[in-house]
Amino acid sequence: MHRLSRRSVSAALRAPATHYRNAAVAPISSSTPVPDSAVGSDNNTRWYSAITGGKCDTTRYSNQLNLKSGLFLGSRYESTAAASDSANQPPPPAEKYEYQAEVSRLMDLIVNSLYSNKEVFLRELIRHVLGSHLSILGYIKLPCNASDALDKLRYLSVTEPQLLKDAVDLNIRIQTDKDNGRITIIDSGIGMTRQELVDCLGTIAQSGTAKFLKAVKESKDAGTDNNLIGQFGVGFYSAFLVSDKVVVSTKSPKSDKQYVWEGEANASSYTIREETDPGSLIPRGTRLTLYLKRDDKGFAHPERIQKLVKNYSQFVSFPIYTWQEKGITKEVEVDEDPVEAKEDGQDENTEVKKKKTKKVVERFWDWELANETQPIWLRNPKEVTTEEYNDFYKKTFNEYSDPLASSHFTTEGEVEFRSVLYVPAVAPMGKDDIINPKTKNIRLYVKRVFISDDFDGELFPRYLSFVKGVVDSNDLPLNVSREILQESRIVRIMRKRLVRKAFDMILGISMSENRGDYETFWENFGKHLKLGCIEDRENHKRLAPLLRFFSSQSEEEMISLDEYVENMKPEQKDIYYIAADSVTSARNAPFLERLLEKDLEVLYLVDPIDEVAIQNLKSYKEKNFVDISKEDLDLGDKNEEKEKVVKEEFGQTCDWIKKRLGEKVASVQISNRLSSSPCVLVSGKFGWSANMERLMKAQTVGDTSTLEFMKGRKVFEINPEHPIIRDLNAAYRSNPDDEDALRAIDLLHDAALVSSGYTPDNPAQLGGKIYEMMGMALSGKWSTPEVQHSGLQPPRTETLEAEVVEPVQAGGQK
Repeated sequence: MHRLSRRSVSAALRAPATHYRNAAVAPISSSTPVPDSAVGSDNNTRWYSAITGGKCDTTRYSNQLNLKSGLFLGSRYESTAAASDSANQPPPPAEKYEYQAEVSRLMDLIVNSLYSNKEVFLRELIRHVLGSHLSILGYIKLPCNASDALDKLRYLSVTEPQLLKDAVDLNIRIQTDKDNGRITIIDSGIGMTRQELVDCLGTIAQSGTAKFLKAVKESKDAGTDNNLIGQFGVGFYSAFLVSDKVVVSTKSPKSDKQYVWEGEANASSYTIREETDPGSLIPRGTRLTLYLKRDDKGFAHPERIQKLVKNYSQFVSFPIYTWQEKGITKEVEVDEDPVEAKEDGQDENTEVKKKKTKKVVERFWDWELANETQPIWLRNPKEVTTEEYNDFYKKTFNEYSDPLASSHFTTEGEVEFRSVLYVPAVAPMGKDDIINPKTKNIRLYVKRVFISDDFDGELFPRYLSFVKGVVDSNDLPLNVSREILQESRIVRIMRKRLVRKAFDMILGISMSENRGDYETFWENFGKHLKLGCIEDRENHKRLAPLLRFFSSQSEEEMISLDEYVENMKPEQKDIYYIAADSVTSARNAPFLERLLEKDLEVLYLVDPIDEVAIQNLKSYKEKNFVDISKEDLDLGDKNEEKEKVVKEEFGQTCDWIKKRLGEKVASVQISNRLSSSPCVLVSGKFGWSANMERLMKAQTVGDTSTLEFMKGRKVFEINPEHPIIRDLNAAYRSNPDDEDALRAIDLLHDAALVSSGYTPDNPAQLGGKIYEMMGMALSGKWSTPEVQHSGLQPPRTETLEAEVVEPVQAGGQK
């Protein structure tokens, strides 16, 4: 038996009976004494509150729960005479019923093969089991969920207020018993009569199960996912995924009696009996008790139930309470050691010491609201502040930083749904979701009940997988399988509108006054948008304005395509670009020489995905993208007369060079893109560029056969104004077979190969040619005549002999 601490009871006494989210009160045993002064009468039946001590306030009916005999909402205390009369009467016998044949087949499928994820049983029970059915409103007879039961009761109470007389609070409560492996779920909804129990839990109206079984068979034959529970109103039977036995105790305001339904897994029958135990009576609603299987008793842990409720039923419109163990830290006095106390007493000057204390944690059990976060998407966007959007984002997706942008919208018309989308400020760790479309960034709800966050591009394309948000639809079925997501027309319409809203949100960031916001976005998610250029042709017009690149006139700060078009020269017809591995490589490429002289801006594509993305875009605002490293470059300054003269002068030289290079090049042409370099190697119009060839060679699983085919066509362009080319032209006219001239052609080709971004096939051979040319150029330039020596000899040194002079005295005497 669970009891509250004195402090918790005091807190409960002080708590005002206001909004339901402040009304969570811990259960107290029915053995709690009730003062006689609190007795009141109401139609010969006395009701008491074990907490308030007075006549039971109907808004507090759920505060009394008998934890020993089973959890229930409220307690009914009959007069002594009534209790005595009922004790003398034998309990009515339980009536046995046979399941409808389809139900038996359905239960067998559910328990043995249908549903692989067992934890959804709680979601299905909250959605489908607890409460009455719609026959009260004269509609259909299908099991409904706890939330629907509460909704129906609230709706009916408008015209029939007496339905709420026994208990005003509308909520759902879940308690677990991990020692015995039991879960008890209670709602204070409309409840069911005896006949409704038979109709709802023993049969399925309108042949729903037949349709369900047919759908299961078809999905099995097709090899698709079988996550279909709930689609035809069969969610109650998901209880047998984890339970050996299920007991449903329910009380309808239309009936004076409370009935108990009992069923077991793999059984062909069930029983219904009248509840006669006074301690188990409830004022209204339904209590469901699951007796878990041995392997599934882990679901009876309070923490796990709390986690499941937060995941699947976080935004159900009615409060869901779970029974949780809590702790409060307090200081308690500690007995002193007698020896220490004696020593302290001997010191006369010792001041009066304070009593020693220590901190202890007092454990107690209490109800905890599990679905505290409000569904912000149901509110009017004009009434929601930025701080509220940011708080919802952090709580829902476990983020620590505010999003860059958010979009809250409602779509009406052909398909109706509500959504809140976010653009994160930080890319996920590893940045691997660009190649993994299966992210958990979009949470799909149906009528505020969580359905799934495991999508494979059904709601958002892969390149927008970084967008986070919630989508709540009333048009989707109760359960959404992979097959439904792929084939549903509703989902296709939802996807199109979600993608459009995501683009609007990103465009808003790009147009923000704070340019740093879009720089942050582009740093984190720029590659995703480039991937979109490859995969989503339908949205090219939305993607292109969002792209950013460095250029020859903006090497430090990226520019948009709109800025490039705005800066184009009046005579310029195309958008020029070059692909390289870095800005430095692009800047020093020989292809840019003439364009820089003409002050034409060139985009630098330095990201590996850039070139493929631009090739898929093809054009922007009727301006074609042109790769300046490919043949037939048109700069708009053709002079046919000058070209004719140059061709006549160098035409035969081009043929001579082509004959020497052979199959290494497809042709040799006069270049119109060079000014300071003697030559350059350009790729064919339909072949790979040097950058693309480099990338394809680096692919782990690249196809070498296509590599050889695509890289084969290269055009050798020469600059007729360069001195080296003029010397070669003279060499051809004087002696075309000169070995030095032919070696110069080979070296010129290899040098152009490297400067154009290609990788030489034989680097060692290229190095040997360079060394040979260096030797020829440097031979004797800084040398001096050398002195021949027969051998190494040590340097010679001369020995000087000193003459000894004796001292002579004055006068000539020694």
